[in-house]
Amino acid sequence: MNEKARTIVFNISALLLLAGAGLYLALPVVAPYLFAVGAAGVAVSYLTMPTKEMDFRRRRLHRYNIFAGLLCIFASALMFSGRKEWVICLTISALLQLYTAFVAPKKEN
Repeated sequence: MNEKARTIVFNISALLLLAGAGLYLALPVVAPYLFAVGAAGVAVSYLTMPTKEMDFRRRRLHRYNIFAGLLCIFASALMFSGRKEWVICLTISALLQLYTAFVAPKKEN
């Protein structure tokens, strides 16, 4: 998957993830499906990112993002089963992604 396609998939998936989490109280039947598709897209985006040119620090932060994507998938499974612990998994995932967004060195073009 090339960089542009991965970015588009990630952005759409993030919106679906947000919509699924936000609609959980209003539409609990539809929300898990939106959340699951979004979680799968986010995880695929992270898993298909090439790591050959990354230094040690970027690879470590990339592993955090992969773990955050897998936590989102686990949160969607909890959402389907009607358990409330999905909120905890989503919070941990969001904190990991927020951490990597601020700590990761900027790309030099």
